[in-house]
Amino acid sequence: MTKVTHGWINGFVGMLIFSGSLPATRVAVAGFDPVFLTVARAAIAGVLALTLLVILRQKRPARADLLSLAVVAVGVVAGFPLLTALALQHITAAQSMVFIGLLPLATGIFGVLRGKERPRAIFWLFAGTGSLVVAIFAFDDAGTGSVVGSLLMIGAILVCGLGYAEGAMLSRRMGGWQVICWALVLPLPLTLLAIMNIWPASLAAVQMPAWIGLAYVSLFSMLIGFMFWYRGLSMGGIAAVGQLQLLQPFFGLLLAVTLLDEPFKWSMVVVMAVAATCVVGARHVATSR
Repeated sequence: MTKVTHGWINGFVGMLIFSGSLPATRVAVAGFDPVFLTVARAAIAGVLALTLLVILRQKRPARADLLSLAVVAVGVVAGFPLLTALALQHITAAQSMVFIGLLPLATGIFGVLRGKERPRAIFWLFAGTGSLVVAIFAFDDAGTGSVVGSLLMIGAILVCGLGYAEGAMLSRRMGGWQVICWALVLPLPLTLLAIMNIWPASLAAVQMPAWIGLAYVSLFSMLIGFMFWYRGLSMGGIAAVGQLQLLQPFFGLLLAVTLLDEPFKWSMVVVMAVAATCVVGARHVATSR
């Protein structure tokens, strides 16, 4: 089995793990406050990451990499989990999957900005079309109180795209799993302090599904998923393996419908298909000579 094949396999496993993040978050926010959930998952994953780094005797990151690690931490450790947890109080996990279809596009745009590339105008045509289709679908459900949730999901995708792009660039120097581990360890003193200050008065009323959701997003979404994902990017190529994100909304929607018994709409599939097509076109144009 070739290195590239190993990369695709690792990337696919990472994508599958991330597909369960929003359904698990949806379950977890039924028992935990969104801010507490965000801090708790970061603290739990941070302690595990620190333990892993110490056991494997990894050297500290260079001072020049600290700013990039901070960007990754803000994007994928704090920003995306918090904004999605807040959004899922207003929209269903199935609805949120539509926005995940824009994540490859957001990652690509921030990759272009960070790499100071100059894609052709048709790139922005693909990008604008995909964004417009998703926006129309999101605000079409405004009557259900999803406007706030939609805006929060848009913010989540933006910060996550930035964190993905920065982490992908940084992994070329540090290694894939080391990037997410150090991004979790960097804010660990703050997350531990925060969790002590916002600890609920009682957790007795929290049901088992919420605990399972917290365990999933802490262990798999925040740590293990990134180990597979960044390994896949480094072995199979960032641009190529990154396209696996296009499958994430479809797997996530399947989980939300089957496990959470959420309503299914064919319009969601249509919107995600259009968004995926636009992302493929945008990435092709951006990388073509």
